[in-house]
Amino acid sequence: MEASKIRAAQEPLKERYRKDAKAALLTLKAKGRADDSTVTCKVETGRGLAVAGIHPKCGGSGLELCSGDLLLEALIACAGVSLKAAASVLDVQVKSATISAEGDVDLRGTLGITDGVPVGFKEIRLHFDVETDAAQSDLAQLLEMTERYCVVFQTIQNSPNTKARMSVVRN
Repeated sequence: MEASKIRAAQEPLKERYRKDAKAALLTLKAKGRADDSTVTCKVETGRGLAVAGIHPKCGGSGLELCSGDLLLEALIACAGVSLKAAASVLDVQVKSATISAEGDVDLRGTLGITDGVPVGFKEIRLHFDVETDAAQSDLAQLLEMTERYCVVFQTIQNSPNTKARMSVVRN
């Protein structure tokens, strides 16, 4: 999408949100289901079910998706869209881009075998291979805007308040 089309689509929204901050709030939702048949969770997506399971290095079969991979894939998806949107706004031609992410997890924490080893990613690295003729200064600005406006990147960077609760359903 070219910059003029993005601006045309976003400008009325920006104006509305400037006038009414509550209108800018969006609650995204996701739902999954785990049952007693397997150690998996079936996540409803806009395109069908994604079945997540335990990574093979933690005892899983490897047939299901790993939640850590899903997190990295969500980061790549968001970063790719943010890159293309920022490129349009900055008028930087990106012929193509390959976005990759990798992250390090110490499975001793995940498996609860070593005190003090945290559960989760210790580090995540996001990389863009961009086919472009743009100047290095434009690419630096493009990367800065991509980072700033990528929702998933910013969420990982700035850990939001999170809460978990449980309710019991009895039949």
